[in-house]
Amino acid sequence: MGDLHFKKSVELTLKVMGGKWKLVILCHLMDGVKRFGELKRGMPDITQKMLTQQLRELEEDGIIHREVFVQVPPKVEYSLTEYGKTMESVLHVMAEWGERHQERIEADYDE
Repeated sequence: MGDLHFKKSVELTLKVMGGKWKLVILCHLMDGVKRFGELKRGMPDITQKMLTQQLRELEEDGIIHREVFVQVPPKVEYSLTEYGKTMESVLHVMAEWGERHQERIEADYDE
């Protein structure tokens, strides 16, 4: 695991998925198609500017699809691409690790 290929692969993954919000956005989109407002309500601590930026970057990397409906008022929906859906197993592993870490924190606190 300590080889150069492993390290470069992790670095590339972080380049695409890094940041505080991208993985959270993916978690929301794992539930299905969402509009911008739905995503914003699901992540009340993110600014509108940051959400827009993160969505654009995910779209540029082919992780999410943005569909614009020509109507008044304008409607935009976001969904995972087939490629984006490949992150699901990564998110599950991260969630499991997070649960174990939380248990460890609580156990340390109880001591």
